[in-house]
Amino acid sequence: MTKEELATLLNGRQYGHEITTEEEAQAKESGLVVIFGASDDLMELKGAINDEADAYEGGMAHLTSEGLLRPPDDNCSACDDCPHFQKVLGEAVEVKALWWKEENGYLWNYETELPHVSFDILDGDEKYCRGIVMELPK
Repeated sequence: MTKEELATLLNGRQYGHEITTEEEAQAKESGLVVIFGASDDLMELKGAINDEADAYEGGMAHLTSEGLLRPPDDNCSACDDCPHFQKVLGEAVEVKALWWKEENGYLWNYETELPHVSFDILDGDEKYCRGIVMELPK
């Protein structure tokens, strides 16, 4: 399945019913990551990455071929300066969650430099989220 085919399948879905378990499995098998918003604070990742990132009023997630890169543990004072973490962070792909951007009427929008295809999630008849489908970062 291509990112274009999956985005077409997801387009127009309702909030809370964005992707089926079968579609998640197909996305994983195809190396695709589906990203969309939930509530007012979560960036959901489904498919080749199955995780969620904190995005209260917007935020940034860093993705690698291994999955979602977590920030250093608050209990580790050396982690912020850890050469390994900094190297991995520098190689990670950024996905920016934009909360409530008035220009297009969606509560959630996403930006990334990787090629991606957008799809729309509705809440009833209202615009809710403009999600994205992209290939798992290499």
